[in-house]
Amino acid sequence: MVPESEPAEPIELSMLDPRVLDPHQEIVRRAGLGDDEVDQVVRVLAGLRSWRETEQRLSEASRRYMKLGETDMRALRFVIAAQHRGDIATPGAIAAHLGISSASTTKVLDRLTEGGHVRRLPHRSDRRSLAIEVTEETRLAAQRTVGRSHARRFEAAARLSPQEREIVTRFLNDLAGTGEED
Repeated sequence: MVPESEPAEPIELSMLDPRVLDPHQEIVRRAGLGDDEVDQVVRVLAGLRSWRETEQRLSEASRRYMKLGETDMRALRFVIAAQHRGDIATPGAIAAHLGISSASTTKVLDRLTEGGHVRRLPHRSDRRSLAIEVTEETRLAAQRTVGRSHARRFEAAARLSPQEREIVTRFLNDLAGTGEED
């Protein structure tokens, strides 16, 4: 019996390879790219997938640790950022940032208040509004989880040369534009 040879590349990578997924170039055009260049593009895509999976795991772990949903975490990050800038976070500003109704914002703030994450205080200059502040315990928890993760991402980007950062920025912006309809 002849032993089967090992595949040339791991299965996971092949699922990103247009030579496997689209061998007849019906969707992905590879004209002018040699196999080495296609291999390099596939490694870039694999790196993006790996980062996305890591980011999702970290985000999920932070939400579980803080016992919050995605919208609640986004609201909390907004309030923390507002406090760092010296701004007052109001329910209206939170609603605008999240793109949700005032009723939905009230529910988010109810959950965050009940969880001990934020306080509703009278606005210092607008009697009709509230000021939303993050509690010290939640600020420290966010700093330990989300803050440290962000610091590592910042350090990775800072290690790039200015030219590399421009290239990566252009690439990521181009990639973000691929989600738009033609």
